[in-house]
Amino acid sequence: MPTIDRIDGYADELTAIRRDLHAHPEIGFEEVRTSGIVADKLKSWGIEVHRGLGGTGVIGVIKGKGSGTKRIGLRADMDALPMEENTNLKWSSKIPGRFHGCGHDGHTTMLLGTARYLAETRNFDGTVHLIFQPAEEGLGGARAMIKDGLFEKFPCDELYGLHNAPDLNHGEIAILPGPAMASADFFDLRITGYGAHGAMPERSKDAVIIATALAQAIQTIVSRNVEPLQAAVISITQIHAGSAYNVIPGEAHLCGTIRTFSDEVRALVAERIRAICAGIAAAFQCTIEADIRDTFGVLVNQVEQSKVVEEVARTIVDPANVITRAQPKMGSEDFADMLQTVPGAYFWVGHDGSVPVHNPGFVLDDKILPIGASMFARIIETRMPVGGNA
Repeated sequence: MPTIDRIDGYADELTAIRRDLHAHPEIGFEEVRTSGIVADKLKSWGIEVHRGLGGTGVIGVIKGKGSGTKRIGLRADMDALPMEENTNLKWSSKIPGRFHGCGHDGHTTMLLGTARYLAETRNFDGTVHLIFQPAEEGLGGARAMIKDGLFEKFPCDELYGLHNAPDLNHGEIAILPGPAMASADFFDLRITGYGAHGAMPERSKDAVIIATALAQAIQTIVSRNVEPLQAAVISITQIHAGSAYNVIPGEAHLCGTIRTFSDEVRALVAERIRAICAGIAAAFQCTIEADIRDTFGVLVNQVEQSKVVEEVARTIVDPANVITRAQPKMGSEDFADMLQTVPGAYFWVGHDGSVPVHNPGFVLDDKILPIGASMFARIIETRMPVGGNA
């Protein structure tokens, strides 16, 4: 159950590419250097390249042998996170406040490995669209590419994506048919009260006290409004208020995220947040503006494409390491928006290391680069065989 030998032969080059991308991270819609490297690599391998979709997106087009008309898309995200890295690796981020803490540098590199292999072999009958997407981390890169005509200009009959997974072991691949990742909403709650001297609280409408009451009340939505057998998460991730030790602030700003698996629960949570904001605003004689934004949909893997991933994975890793009954993840992924347009599947590739993604100490294991590249390549050869029917 090996990875593809030819792709294994690229391992050192893929590692060098990945580490270079890692050392020069760029956040959403700023992936100028990254997309330039991607485009140059694709061109050097004789691949047709299109740029500019979704701002910094890159599309590579590879036509296989024969006259088949089937078209399959393979997608990788390119953006980093706006956070610091503390791994102390030789290839650590050189850009302050920027870090590939989610492994997108690895995803990009895996798809580049696949691209080179498919360009050299063309052992498939049909067309492959290589989708290098910007701005996955909550900024709407998938929607931006779709709005720019991604699937009109580069139609796909099927679509596949992947993610590294430090919560799995090296050599494990997980695929979950059906709802696999939660939807995501982001919210901003802006409190306007009345400031005063810290020694005279009776003259204030204290935005700090209001913010803490609001934060506590919002946490009751999951425990007291959502049915216990439904999944929902509400996390307040930022609170901003105040500027001095002796000034009670009149304004505060809370930010956070909502994760659910159903439109009904999603709507319920949003309605309850707005109702709680209105009630607390009345109780504390202040105003609270609630801005709740649809960020990602629920990621749904189609059964047919999930089965393809499962079967291909059994040829790449030990069949005992192919996981098909993984728990859905409360994390979100904007590949969900692409899957709402084109049927497909999204899977996870396990690797060594116990530090989770989005942690300053996260380290991607370069040994998985040929695994991910081989998965993508073999999906193409399986679904668009030369002289056969998929």
